[in-house]
Amino acid sequence: MFGGGGWGNHNVSNASGPASTFANYTANYSSQGGMAGGEAGFNWQSGNYVLGIEADGFWSGISGNDTAAVNAGTVPITSVDQDSLRWGGTLRARGGIAVDRLLLFFTGGWAYGDLLHTNTAPALGTDQFTVHGNGLTAGGGIAYAVTNNLIGKVEYRYYNFNAYSRPGLPIFTANGQLPYTVNSTYSVVTVGLDYKFGGPVVAKY
Repeated sequence: MFGGGGWGNHNVSNASGPASTFANYTANYSSQGGMAGGEAGFNWQSGNYVLGIEADGFWSGISGNDTAAVNAGTVPITSVDQDSLRWGGTLRARGGIAVDRLLLFFTGGWAYGDLLHTNTAPALGTDQFTVHGNGLTAGGGIAYAVTNNLIGKVEYRYYNFNAYSRPGLPIFTANGQLPYTVNSTYSVVTVGLDYKFGGPVVAKY
């Protein structure tokens, strides 16, 4: 099991063009919130080298919007966009080096995320939809074998669920906005506690 917090970065792009000369987006905003979940996997150790495969699932409360930028008039849009990462999961490979009871590891693989996007226009209402995002995740961390079976860890993970688009129907979206694309990435830091099944091991980790 694991828990922690995360931060997201969201770029919205439409035909209005970039928000400034050097920007590659029409609007940009951040998100933050908590995360918790569980995982299972198999690790193989030979000497100081550890290789394995892991799968996890998580609940997320990471959410954010561009209300401040829209109200300040610093972006060329008048509707507010909000993204909420609600839950997701990963399937990853993991490798590391064990030093006594300490393990330094890196991990990476496939990621899935369930995102709720909401676009609210002042006079034309709200358009809300769910995106089932697929992408990549990568990160690393430190694990320590408190006992032969109980392992604590601290881990950083980066997620990219790839961009998604809201097309026109056929010209404008359901609430009268220009079609747009959203690209979201997330950085998450968690602490966790794992239980290792099996018999005696050669190495202490």
